[in-house]
Amino acid sequence: MPDRPIALDEYPIHQVPLSLRHVATGDRNAYDRCIFHVMDHAGRALLIAGLGVYPNTGVIDAYATLRLGDRLHAVRASDALTDDRMALTVGPLTITVEEPLARLRLRCAADPDDPDGLACDVTWNAAFPATWEPHHTQYRGDRLTLEGRRFVQAGTCTGRIRAGGEELIVTAGEWTGTRDRSWGVRPIPGEDAGRAGAELRPEGFHWVWCPVRFDDRFVMVIVQEDADGHRTLNEALLVRNGTRDLQLGWPHTDIRYRPGTRHPETAVIHLTDPARHPLDLTAEILTSSPLAVGAGYPPADDWQHGTWRGRGWTDRRSYDLSDPAAHPLAAYGVTDHAARFTLDGRVGYGIFEHGSFGRHDPSGFTGHGDVAGEAGR
Repeated sequence: MPDRPIALDEYPIHQVPLSLRHVATGDRNAYDRCIFHVMDHAGRALLIAGLGVYPNTGVIDAYATLRLGDRLHAVRASDALTDDRMALTVGPLTITVEEPLARLRLRCAADPDDPDGLACDVTWNAAFPATWEPHHTQYRGDRLTLEGRRFVQAGTCTGRIRAGGEELIVTAGEWTGTRDRSWGVRPIPGEDAGRAGAELRPEGFHWVWCPVRFDDRFVMVIVQEDADGHRTLNEALLVRNGTRDLQLGWPHTDIRYRPGTRHPETAVIHLTDPARHPLDLTAEILTSSPLAVGAGYPPADDWQHGTWRGRGWTDRRSYDLSDPAAHPLAAYGVTDHAARFTLDGRVGYGIFEHGSFGRHDPSGFTGHGDVAGEAGR
């Protein structure tokens, strides 16, 4: 098929002398995707949905998962990428940008053959302006393996979610929504990493990503550390409408894990205000959704983002999360925890996303098999 202009080429938005059909890099791992979190304040339900485009492998895919009680309901879909880059739809999953940076609609069509399967129609409304996260890079030896740009935002949600014979009414006063948009280069499964991949495996990785919505403010915290605690990514911002964002210092986390695991139950993120007064952001975990189960994040063994499954592939399934031993890989992937937060007397809601693998000296973990003791950590 000839390489012809596409509809977006009509607009003066080009960044490089290429059609918007193409990205500026030939790296197979080029990506452009989003993730949404929709959580109720009682901790009963956590909906996670996302969509990704992989232009150099010709793949578009999407997913939605709902944690409801001990069940995780999941829908995943993948297809061939077309030239219509504004059509954010894959199989039964659709994201509609009704007003950029302000209002988006998330839909998962019901399966007529499975009345208990996941379906949703949720409108996501921004409560605060979108905020940049720091430029994110990772290396394996001398090779740049990840380079991404992100923005994050918090808001409210309305609509309906159905699964397992139940219908949940999503209301702005009782539900919170956060979202993240990112693009750049990020590893897709199926690549031979060569000598660097075999000989330069990291000893440990520690990650906290924490967007929180309060009534009058939004707080964003990011911490990424190596095995020895060296900080490779750092952010702590307070966002309020109509004012300049405030930096909240160099965050430090104290996490209390469930004994025998690395599953957080509570956490305190120590911050400082611009006058260097201490501020503590406290998280109480309400419910959790491991991204390696259903959502396609590594080390999932049934489907991962960007992998080609053929045209028109859709998969629906339900997972039992009551027995952690049933999903052993979940312990080696990032988990999104819906949480209730407190800060300076205010109560808010958001995501405490966390993964700690291998050695992490500040937490006292010595290797991949090490877990929290009876007193937690």
